Amino acid sequence: MNCILLIDDDEPTNFLNELVIKQVDCAEKTVAVQSGQAALDFLKERINGGYPQPALIFLDINMPVMNGWEFLEEYKKLDSDQKAKMVMVMLTISLNPDDKDKADTIDAIDDFVNKPLTAEIVNEILNKHFADRL
Repeated sequence: MNCILLIDDDEPTNFLNELVIKQVDCAEKTVAVQSGQAALDFLKERINGGYPQPALIFLDINMPVMNGWEFLEEYKKLDSDQKAKMVMVMLTISLNPDDKDKADTIDAIDDFVNKPLTAEIVNEILNKHFADRL
């Protein structure tokens, strides 16, 4: 994969998630941002004449200023060449079944998993969503 984007307001969580992704060795680069707005800015940023279009986005729900749901509302407004190429996964500590139900109704969300991110979870996501590309 070209890029994995981590969106979580908790810097230590992003750091640990980056370590797990490096352990699995599945992406050329990992970008971690601490807000939905920073993620939108990254997705809109032209790099070498194109947009970054990460292959995989891990999105937290509970964040200040712009939570995961608000990010998704703004994400829908992006041009298709600014969106992720493949998969968006809600990565959350939320135990609220309403969050899972809501995620199931949003086309942009491909999966919903609970923190912490582990190598096993990353491998499951890769096998589930990227098996034909591995």
